[in-house]
Amino acid sequence: RGRAGAAGMRLPAGVRERVAAVHCGAALPERLRLYDGWADRYEEDVAALEYRAPHLAAASLAFAFPAPPAGARLLDVACGTGLVARELHRRGFRCLHGVDGSEGMLERARSTGLYRQLRRCVVGREPLPAPAEHYDAVTVVGALGEGQVPSTAVTELLRVTKPGGFLCLTTRSNPSNLRYKAELEAALAELERQGAWQKVLAQEVERWERATSEEESTQGTGYISGVVYIYQKCPVPPLEEG
Repeated sequence: RGRAGAAGMRLPAGVRERVAAVHCGAALPERLRLYDGWADRYEEDVAALEYRAPHLAAASLAFAFPAPPAGARLLDVACGTGLVARELHRRGFRCLHGVDGSEGMLERARSTGLYRQLRRCVVGREPLPAPAEHYDAVTVVGALGEGQVPSTAVTELLRVTKPGGFLCLTTRSNPSNLRYKAELEAALAELERQGAWQKVLAQEVERWERATSEEESTQGTGYISGVVYIYQKCPVPPLEEG
C-alpha cells in the first residue's frame, strides 16, 4: 500500500463504513434512515475526515457577498447538523433558515440555536418550502454528489433566490463522483448560457477531505479534492452611482 492507503486506513473503520453507506446509492428511505442514525456522531466523523467544505464555502460566499450580511436572509439546503451555519454565523450572517431530509440531522441543527427556521425537505424530490425570490443567498454544501441531491435540483435553488442573490454550491472531484460532477457542471453552464445566472467563482481545492480508500485518493495524497462554485442570479442589480 502507498501513502494513500496508509492515510485512508488511519481513519477509524467505522468512519469509512458510515461514509460509504450514505454514498452507496441506497434507496431514499434507507439513505435517510442512515443519516438519522449518523446524526449523533456525524460531527466527530467529519472532523476525522478533516472535512473543509463548510469553512471554504462560507469564506467564499462572505468574500463575494457585497452587502453587510447581518440582514441577509440565507437558506442552508441539506443543512445537516449545522456545520455551515456555524461558519456563516462567524462571518456575520444572522438570518439563517435550513432544510434537510433527515429528522435526526435537523434535531442536531435545532440544538445549535443558529437557525431561525428549520424544515424537513428532501431536495430534488419535493419543492423547497419557500416562495420564489425569497432568499439573498442559498448554500448547498456537501450534498451535491452521486446518490445524493440530483443536479437537476439547481433550478429549484434558483427559484427561491432573489435576483442579484448568490448561490454557493460544492461538489467533490474524487473518482466515484466524476460522472456526477460533469453532469452538474453541464447544468450550471446551461443555466449561465440561458442568462439565468452568472459565475462569480469556481475554485478547485486539493485537500477537501481525507479519502476513505486508496482508489478515491488524489495522486497518492490520501485526500480527495473538491470545488466551490459561487453564482449570482440575474438580473444583477446595477452598481449604485457615487
